[in-house]
Amino acid sequence: GRDIDTDAIIPARYLTTADPAELARHVMEDADKDFPTKVKAGDVIVAGANFGCGSSREHAPIALKASGLSAIVAGSFARIFYRNAFNIGLPIFESPEAVNQIREGDVIEIDTGAGVISNTTTGAKYQAKPIPPFMEELITAGGLIQWTRNQLGLATSG
Repeated sequence: GRDIDTDAIIPARYLTTADPAELARHVMEDADKDFPTKVKAGDVIVAGANFGCGSSREHAPIALKASGLSAIVAGSFARIFYRNAFNIGLPIFESPEAVNQIREGDVIEIDTGAGVISNTTTGAKYQAKPIPPFMEELITAGGLIQWTRNQLGLATSG
């Protein structure tokens, strides 16, 4: 749907922890109580416009990434969520056309470099808005912290 806010992504009552695994156990539960147990590694959320609106908490993209999601496709993203997602290395793609045509249960693949979203269930292809090259670097590195470590030649954190 549209306007999925950060409180729906990770309810405020769980913000007493920053542990990604714990946050993942509660991701999207107020929007769909079964979501935390249904989501599987590699799944993709397809949502309407203004995904991630509301507060600027970084917990929301952290919870989504920790749940195993490989990407989010939406009609648009709230500005702060957009940046927070890239900062933690969660790939997100804007494509209103894809959002209007992909249905729950469809299998999709994303060519992250080209921004092409392929619905293998229907055979349709959609072009996402291009991701700026620096943002692609953040995704490849696994987020801003790891990108910075790489730039400084520091060891990877465990």
